[in-house]
Amino acid sequence: MRLSSFFYLAGFGIKTILFHKKDPILGTVILTDKCNLKCKHCSVNNLTAIVHPYAQIKEEMNTLYSMGVRILFFCGGETFLWKSEKKTLRDLVKEAKEMGFLIVNVVTNGTFPINLPEADLILLSLDGDRERHNLIRGDTYDTIMKNVEGATKDNICFYMAINQINKGAIEHVCRKAKELKNVRAVSFNFHTPYPDTRQLALSKEEKQACVDVICRMMKEGVPVFNLKSAFPYLVENKFPTPCHQCLVIEDGKISTCGRCIEVEGLCEECGYFFVAEYTLLFQGKLSIVFDMLKTYLKYI
Repeated sequence: MRLSSFFYLAGFGIKTILFHKKDPILGTVILTDKCNLKCKHCSVNNLTAIVHPYAQIKEEMNTLYSMGVRILFFCGGETFLWKSEKKTLRDLVKEAKEMGFLIVNVVTNGTFPINLPEADLILLSLDGDRERHNLIRGDTYDTIMKNVEGATKDNICFYMAINQINKGAIEHVCRKAKELKNVRAVSFNFHTPYPDTRQLALSKEEKQACVDVICRMMKEGVPVFNLKSAFPYLVENKFPTPCHQCLVIEDGKISTCGRCIEVEGLCEECGYFFVAEYTLLFQGKLSIVFDMLKTYLKYI
């Protein structure tokens, strides 16, 4: 992270904490909900299968920037399926940087060749060892490993949603993250139980067992891009929601925190680690503040 970006984001955090502000800093643009996979835990793929046009995406980027967003994510569906007016995902990342976004990240399922050296992080979904990942996402594990090895930069962060199917594969994903040269870290979420995927949710006891494994991996030197100080709040689901500092824009519609905010009762069962981390950070929890400084400076 550049020093100027660090000071900008630090200043935002200090003002937010001191003055209890709710201004956004992180925004996500949904490029499409079209996806080449049908993952067992996903409730938002191929609802419309529309690939949003470049002019609209550019306008949405401008909208978020004008609202104060400086950390930008591109999400899907599958982001690498996005093409419009001879523009590709890589073009969007470059343009976002040129517009002034300080951090630009991309979320992908990893089944397409990875040529995004301009992205700060590529959050690539890996949901376990070969058997469990393929059970969730179809026969894609080997393709993903090949694409990771052939990536043009070491800016990949494995992104694992822990659920009933893959809860026993946390250590495997951690060790893969440490082993592969193009992978910078691994980041976790707990499954957030949309009504059609409730059977995949973890109990409090299962969540505790999972964070115990993650903590053990961290002690062994695995690069985990999560805040250990937030784990107790995640296990108990005792963190404030929604996160007002995060926005999602999809087809012109802006949602606070995430698309799931409109599903009644889902916020109370939120499994997104970053939501807990950001909301606790902006409450001024000192352990979270110091943990985030150390972690973000290390991995971004």
